[in-house]
Amino acid sequence: MNQTASAAHDNTPEIWLIRHGETEWSQSGQHTGRTDIPLTDHGREQARSLRPVLAAQAFDLVLCSPLTRARETCAEAGLGAQAQEEPRLREWDYGIYEGRTTKDIHVEEPDWSVWTSAIPDGESIDAIQARAQSLIERFLATSGRIAVFSHAHFLRVLGACWMSDSAALGAHLLLDTASVSVLGFERDARALRQWNIRYPQR
Repeated sequence: MNQTASAAHDNTPEIWLIRHGETEWSQSGQHTGRTDIPLTDHGREQARSLRPVLAAQAFDLVLCSPLTRARETCAEAGLGAQAQEEPRLREWDYGIYEGRTTKDIHVEEPDWSVWTSAIPDGESIDAIQARAQSLIERFLATSGRIAVFSHAHFLRVLGACWMSDSAALGAHLLLDTASVSVLGFERDARALRQWNIRYPQR
C-alpha cells in the first residue's frame, strides 16, 4: 500500500502498530520476551527510516512498551518525547523457552508452537489474549490516532484480537522488524487497514 490510512473520525480510534527494530536476537530467531536487549545499529537505522512516515501523522496518544528495544525504536522514530510507558505492551513471556529458537525447541518437542503449546514459567495464550483485550478496551475509549510501539508476538495477538477476539489468529499474521500496521474501522466493524508495511517501500 502506498498511502497511509485515513484519519480517524467519528470518535473512533485508529491504532498504528510499530514493531521495534532489529535486535541480535530477532536476527538469530531467538524468542525474546522479558530479556531486555537493545537494538542493533541496523535496528536503529530501521527505526529512523520511520521518521518521515510518522511525522506526517498527528498522533493524539503515543504508547510504548517499557522494554529497551521498543523505547529506542520510539525515540529514533521521533516520537519519544510524546510517549507514555504502557506495561501491557511488553512482549509475550516465553518462560522456559526464553532465548531459544523454534528450531532448537523442536529437537526436544517436535510439535511445539507458542500458539498451541503450554509455556511453563511463562504466559499462556489465554493470559496474553486477556492482556491484549484490556488494551483494546483502552483504545476504544480513546478517540483519534494512537501510535503503539511494541513487539512481534504481542502485536500479532493485538491485531488478531482486534479483528476476531481470538489471539490464535495471530499465528497467521507475520510481522517484520520496524514494520507499521494500522487497525481501524470499516463502518462499525473493527478492521485491519494495513499490515506489515516496511519503509522505505520498494
